[in-house]
Amino acid sequence: MNKRDFMKSLGLGSLAFIQPATLISSVPVPPKKVQHRVWINPDHKDTAAELKQRYQEYKQAGIGVIYFEEDSPLHFKTAKEAGIAAHRWFWTMNRGDKDLLANHPEWYSQNRKGESCATHPPYVGYYRFLCPNKEGVVEHLKKQAEEILSKDYVDGLHLDYIRFVDVILPVNLWENYKIDQSRELPEYDFCYCETCRSKYKTAYGIDPLEIEYPDQSPSWRKFRYDSITNVVRNMSAVAHQHKKPITAAVFPTPEIAKRIVRQDWVNWPLDAVCPMIYHGFYRESVQWIGDAVSEGVKALRGSFPLYAGLYLPDFKGDDEQVRQGIKLALENGAAGVSIFGKLTPSLLNVLRSTVS
Repeated sequence: MNKRDFMKSLGLGSLAFIQPATLISSVPVPPKKVQHRVWINPDHKDTAAELKQRYQEYKQAGIGVIYFEEDSPLHFKTAKEAGIAAHRWFWTMNRGDKDLLANHPEWYSQNRKGESCATHPPYVGYYRFLCPNKEGVVEHLKKQAEEILSKDYVDGLHLDYIRFVDVILPVNLWENYKIDQSRELPEYDFCYCETCRSKYKTAYGIDPLEIEYPDQSPSWRKFRYDSITNVVRNMSAVAHQHKKPITAAVFPTPEIAKRIVRQDWVNWPLDAVCPMIYHGFYRESVQWIGDAVSEGVKALRGSFPLYAGLYLPDFKGDDEQVRQGIKLALENGAAGVSIFGKLTPSLLNVLRSTVS
């Protein structure tokens, strides 16, 4: 099963050193050169001839970067020959690796009830999130990043699941799981392992389990934002040592990301970011894509470019709605869009029309 198939049942996965902040106008100006991106799980049955034609068509449609979920020298090298940068799409905190589960169950995040992702994964069976503060976790991730970026056909690193477990799912998914998440529930609130509790208590003088309303504690939230940001800083250092860009798939707006998965992506040392503005998951119309892009661009204040992540099933096969979504993204300051879904000939024509 494609790892992104979880979108259908769960929701979101689901991107240069930060430059000095610069002022931006109240009306974002679209970039002079629009470029698009796409998330792909490479099919190892594809032939060289098929890929050559496919990636040439992608390039003509304005796609400049492909995020490949798995390693495939053939796919990476053929994309590069077509003039498309080939980046490795890397699951970061959500790791169900059998060797990790067997050898390092202590590395996994725990919820407020004391249950570990290693033994009690929330929502779905593959939701096995590591704790960003456990000794050994960051070094393990850095080592894997090093191995990926050392390959000459890999042009960059794309972080996914660089966050905590969703303490609240997008509202459209509540019915799927027969849960009401109008408030934070302890079984979905992470991480309360001994390491995190001790580290927080040293800094703030209280065990987070003793906080009467932990969901209302700004310092406890900030502690977790900073814990993930520290992972990003370490991964960014590895990428930039290899002189390769690092990007990330994140939740749709700075506010939503901080509130439901403890992501503070505005302050990450990235080269670009791909907020997953999957409007259907939030029961929003296509118009919301422009609102979300605007919020992100204004918060970034020019630190690095934003590529609006679009989930094609949300558009129900309507290419004109996709065109509208791209238009709204570009008008509100996106440098392009990043697509998840099947790129049909008609959709490629839509993309091509936005860069011509």
